[in-house]
Amino acid sequence: MTDLTPDLRSIDLEKVGEHRFKAVNARGGVLTLSHGDDPDFTPVELLLVALAGCSALDVDFITGKRAPFESFAARAEGRKVRDEGGNHLVDLRVTLDVTFPEGEAGDAARAVLESAIQRSQDRLCTVGRTITLGDPVRYASGTVS
Repeated sequence: MTDLTPDLRSIDLEKVGEHRFKAVNARGGVLTLSHGDDPDFTPVELLLVALAGCSALDVDFITGKRAPFESFAARAEGRKVRDEGGNHLVDLRVTLDVTFPEGEAGDAARAVLESAIQRSQDRLCTVGRTITLGDPVRYASGTVS
Protein backbone atom coordinates (compact mmCIF):
# COMPACT_ATOMS: atom_id res chain seq x y z
CA MET A 1 0.00 0.00 0.00
CA THR A 2 2.93 2.34 0.51
CA ASP A 3 4.16 4.38 -2.48
CA LEU A 4 7.91 5.02 -2.55
CA THR A 5 7.71 8.04 -4.90
CA PRO A 6 10.49 10.41 -3.72
CA ASP A 7 8.20 13.37 -2.94
CA LEU A 8 5.26 11.40 -1.50
CA ARG A 9 5.13 10.81 2.25
CA SER A 10 2.61 8.35 3.69
CA ILE A 11 1.79 6.10 6.59
CA ASP A 12 -0.68 3.28 6.91
CA LEU A 13 -2.89 3.06 9.98
CA GLU A 14 -4.74 0.01 11.28
CA LYS A 15 -6.92 -0.63 14.31
CA VAL A 16 -5.23 -2.84 16.94
CA GLY A 17 -7.62 -2.48 19.89
CA GLU A 18 -10.37 -0.40 21.38
CA HIS A 19 -9.51 3.22 20.49
CA ARG A 20 -5.93 2.11 19.62
CA PHE A 21 -4.24 2.19 16.26
CA LYS A 22 -0.88 1.18 14.80
CA ALA A 23 0.89 3.39 12.28
CA VAL A 24 3.50 1.92 9.93
CA ASN A 25 5.79 3.96 7.69
CA ALA A 26 7.34 2.94 4.36
CA ARG A 27 10.56 1.83 6.12
CA GLY A 28 8.73 -0.47 8.55
CA GLY A 29 8.76 1.83 11.59
CA VAL A 30 5.82 1.26 13.91
CA LEU A 31 4.13 3.30 16.62
CA THR A 32 0.83 3.06 18.39
CA LEU A 33 -1.58 5.83 19.20
CA SER A 34 -4.78 6.17 21.16
CA HIS A 35 -7.12 8.72 22.69
CA GLY A 36 -5.16 9.41 25.88
CA ASP A 37 -6.36 6.99 28.55
CA ASP A 38 -3.14 4.94 28.32
CA PRO A 39 0.58 5.64 27.78
CA ASP A 40 0.28 5.75 23.96
CA PHE A 41 0.64 9.13 22.32
CA THR A 42 -2.51 10.91 21.16
CA PRO A 43 -2.67 12.33 17.63
CA VAL A 44 -2.24 15.86 19.05
CA GLU A 45 0.86 14.79 20.98
CA LEU A 46 2.24 13.20 17.81
CA LEU A 47 1.76 16.51 16.01
CA LEU A 48 3.78 18.21 18.74
CA VAL A 49 6.44 15.47 18.48
CA ALA A 50 6.61 16.04 14.73
CA LEU A 51 6.91 19.80 15.19
CA ALA A 52 9.72 19.61 17.76
CA GLY A 53 11.43 16.70 16.02
CA CYS A 54 11.47 18.44 12.66
CA SER A 55 13.20 21.52 14.07
CA ALA A 56 15.52 19.39 16.23
CA LEU A 57 16.74 17.58 13.12
CA ASP A 58 17.18 20.85 11.20
CA VAL A 59 19.21 22.41 13.99
CA ASP A 60 21.23 19.22 14.50
CA PHE A 61 22.17 19.05 10.81
CA ILE A 62 23.24 22.71 10.74
CA THR A 63 25.07 22.99 14.06
CA GLY A 64 26.36 19.41 13.95
CA LYS A 65 28.66 20.35 11.07
CA ARG A 66 30.51 22.44 13.63
CA ALA A 67 30.13 20.53 16.91
CA PRO A 68 27.85 17.87 18.41
CA PHE A 69 25.36 18.79 21.09
CA GLU A 70 26.69 18.37 24.60
CA SER A 71 23.09 18.33 25.79
CA PHE A 72 19.82 18.64 23.97
CA ALA A 73 16.20 19.05 25.06
CA ALA A 74 13.19 20.37 23.20
CA ARG A 75 9.63 21.11 24.18
CA ALA A 76 6.67 21.64 21.88
CA GLU A 77 3.45 22.96 23.30
CA GLY A 78 0.15 24.49 22.33
CA ARG A 79 -3.27 25.00 23.81
CA LYS A 80 -6.15 22.91 22.51
CA VAL A 81 -9.24 25.05 21.98
CA ARG A 82 -12.74 24.62 20.61
CA ASP A 83 -14.17 27.69 18.96
CA GLU A 84 -15.95 28.75 15.76
CA GLY A 85 -13.11 27.08 13.82
CA GLY A 86 -13.69 23.74 15.58
CA ASN A 87 -11.05 21.91 17.63
CA HIS A 88 -7.50 23.09 17.01
CA LEU A 89 -4.25 24.13 18.66
CA VAL A 90 -3.25 27.74 19.30
CA ASP A 91 -0.17 29.38 20.76
CA LEU A 92 2.13 26.73 19.26
CA ARG A 93 5.69 27.04 20.48
CA VAL A 94 8.89 25.01 20.16
CA THR A 95 11.71 25.69 22.62
CA LEU A 96 15.15 24.20 22.10
CA ASP A 97 17.54 24.02 25.05
CA VAL A 98 20.99 23.01 23.84
CA THR A 99 24.58 23.24 24.92
CA PHE A 100 27.74 22.70 22.95
CA PRO A 101 31.21 21.78 24.15
CA GLU A 102 33.71 24.45 25.12
CA GLY A 103 36.26 25.43 22.52
CA GLU A 104 36.44 26.58 18.94
CA ALA A 105 34.02 24.00 17.49
CA GLY A 106 31.45 24.68 20.21
CA ASP A 107 31.84 28.41 19.64
CA ALA A 108 31.20 27.89 15.92
CA ALA A 109 28.04 25.87 16.67
CA ARG A 110 26.82 28.49 19.17
CA ALA A 111 27.41 31.20 16.56
CA VAL A 112 24.96 29.60 14.10
CA LEU A 113 22.38 28.30 16.59
CA GLU A 114 19.92 31.21 16.40
CA SER A 115 20.12 31.38 12.60
CA ALA A 116 19.61 27.60 12.43
CA ILE A 117 16.47 27.88 14.56
CA GLN A 118 15.23 30.77 12.41
CA ARG A 119 15.92 28.85 9.17
CA SER A 120 14.01 25.89 10.57
CA GLN A 121 11.04 28.12 11.40
CA ASP A 122 11.08 30.15 8.19
CA ARG A 123 12.01 27.57 5.56
CA LEU A 124 13.28 24.13 6.53
CA CYS A 125 10.84 22.44 8.94
CA THR A 126 8.20 20.81 6.73
CA VAL A 127 5.89 20.22 9.68
CA GLY A 128 6.02 23.79 10.95
CA ARG A 129 5.78 25.26 7.46
CA THR A 130 2.74 23.07 6.71
CA ILE A 131 1.01 24.25 9.88
CA THR A 132 1.92 27.87 9.18
CA LEU A 133 0.95 27.85 5.50
CA GLY A 134 -2.21 25.83 6.14
CA ASP A 135 -2.93 23.68 3.08
CA PRO A 136 -6.43 22.19 3.44
CA VAL A 137 -6.62 18.49 4.32
CA ARG A 138 -9.07 16.50 2.22
CA TYR A 139 -10.74 13.44 3.80
CA ALA A 140 -12.28 10.61 1.80
CA SER A 141 -13.58 7.12 2.39
CA GLY A 142 -11.94 4.18 0.68
CA THR A 143 -13.43 0.74 0.37
CA VAL A 144 -16.47 0.36 2.59
CA SER A 145 -17.91 -3.10 3.15
